[in-house]
Amino acid sequence: MILPLSWLKDYVDIDVTPDELEKKLFDAGFEVEEKYQLGKDVSNIVVGYVETCEPIPETHLHVTTVNAGPHGTFQVCCGADNVKAGGKFPLALVGATVYATAKDHKTVEGVATIKKGKLRGYESCGMLCSGVELGLTEDLYPGAGYNGLLVLPEDAEIGADVLPIVGLDDWIFDISLTANRPDCQSILGIAREVAAMLNKELKMPATDYTETEVVKEGFTVEVSAPDLCPRYSAHYVYDVEIKESPAWMKRRLALVGMAAISNIVDITNYVLKEIGQPMHAFDCSFLEGNKIEVRRAADGEKIVTLDEQEYEMTNANLVICDGVKPVALAGVMGGLNSEIRDTTASVMFESAKFMRDNVRKTARSLGKSTDASARYEKGVDEYSTVLGMKRALHLIEELGCGKVSATHVDVNTGNSLEPTPMTVSMNKVNGVLGITVPAEDMVDIMRRLNFNPSVNGDELTINVPAYREDMLPEGENDVERYPDVAEEVIRMYGYDAIVPTLMPSAQVTVGGYNQQQKGEFALKKTLCSAGIHECIHYSFFSPADLDLLKLPADAPERNAIKILNPINQDLSLMRTTLAASMLNAISRNQKNGILEGRL
Repeated sequence: MILPLSWLKDYVDIDVTPDELEKKLFDAGFEVEEKYQLGKDVSNIVVGYVETCEPIPETHLHVTTVNAGPHGTFQVCCGADNVKAGGKFPLALVGATVYATAKDHKTVEGVATIKKGKLRGYESCGMLCSGVELGLTEDLYPGAGYNGLLVLPEDAEIGADVLPIVGLDDWIFDISLTANRPDCQSILGIAREVAAMLNKELKMPATDYTETEVVKEGFTVEVSAPDLCPRYSAHYVYDVEIKESPAWMKRRLALVGMAAISNIVDITNYVLKEIGQPMHAFDCSFLEGNKIEVRRAADGEKIVTLDEQEYEMTNANLVICDGVKPVALAGVMGGLNSEIRDTTASVMFESAKFMRDNVRKTARSLGKSTDASARYEKGVDEYSTVLGMKRALHLIEELGCGKVSATHVDVNTGNSLEPTPMTVSMNKVNGVLGITVPAEDMVDIMRRLNFNPSVNGDELTINVPAYREDMLPEGENDVERYPDVAEEVIRMYGYDAIVPTLMPSAQVTVGGYNQQQKGEFALKKTLCSAGIHECIHYSFFSPADLDLLKLPADAPERNAIKILNPINQDLSLMRTTLAASMLNAISRNQKNGILEGRL
């Protein structure tokens, strides 16, 4: 999961360095696979004020005098068509690093170091930069997509570091999550954990909005497969104005790897990343029958998705339909026949919980993986379903791109969003850990994790939040027994507090290999000493490999198991012989100039 530090700070007051935050995440059970500063490859870029700008005869170049404040004043040659006296632009000083671009001035071809030089006989000390040369896009910073110099704000201090001005001082964390923590598959989810780690207050995103009295008369929602969709919410928004999203929203989506499309679509993607709730918006002008029906698809039923691909479905797939036709593949992608267009005037927002196993099987059987399906496959709780809808409606109002009606339909199976109380023995919790965590520390940890604890003697009563419930594949809660509580306590208390001890009934034994294992290792060692290498290949191979081996039609090697969802056609059969894989390895080596070796 991609986590921009600037976005996280909206919900938690971060008073530690990025390195310290990385360690705290590790200690709490969240592996940080990568951490980097957004502008890590660019350096020594300051605000330059162009005092003079004169054209160089018979060229497209200009010779400029650039004031860099405390760094000095420099003569810089520039070929951009928007360079002018009185403008403020990024100035790369001599020795600075920037992204090198191709002739199209858009394609990045590595990192370059700025040197003092001459252009058409004019000395140039530095370089005025475009947005691309700083690693920016239009979504990351307005104006960065222009094929010319990046224009800086008029109030930018001359000589100041450009990186904070354009947001390149931000830090990005790539976090690996365990299967039992899908509630952290969002900015808000990680913010809850960070707030607990730092003992800070969690600031929830705004979810308030004003409903008008307008009602979409006769609109209904019917869920005929509640086992696959335990909660489905729909809300009608009208007087919609399709336009670009504000710069702050486009930037945040870009930071997590999503391109801005239009305000309505961007809101659904924003809620996906912020709250962890996949959402969809239907253009109401294309919904027939004034209803939404959630049902199993009929065998052979077809749908064309937003990417203009047609899919034939089976009864195992869940679809969202209007009164006549399928309009979305549940949990995967919307239909082309109800997409948001420039002419969209009213939308029906969808926020739902679809069962993870069904979405996973549908995505794999149809070969279609999306951001939404990836999120649903890990598990979505009903708390996020409700919160996500409220957040989306607030953003509609905040962005001024529509009016929220009073039409809201919520079909569910009666699951409560209230915390679930449970009581555990603190002695048993400590027994699992093998150490004694003081009662006051245990209570404080559960309070910070929003479990609202209370103590009566040895009994610790907690209230499991709705976003920690029904998260495991079997429908179990993530926290429902004392070992689960022990896990929560120790990851905040600190694993380094555990003292290794030998269990009372344990005995120290000496391990070793048996005779067969010793023989295998001796044989391998002997073969390796003769220049023979052990080869390890995929357990799959291609039908064409059997033909290349010139095996007869009735050869037992052709009696292979076919894979229903192969990675590709070359890996579509379960291996029945090692020969094909070994010959392919030899062939690849030969093509790469490796002519020696034995297998």
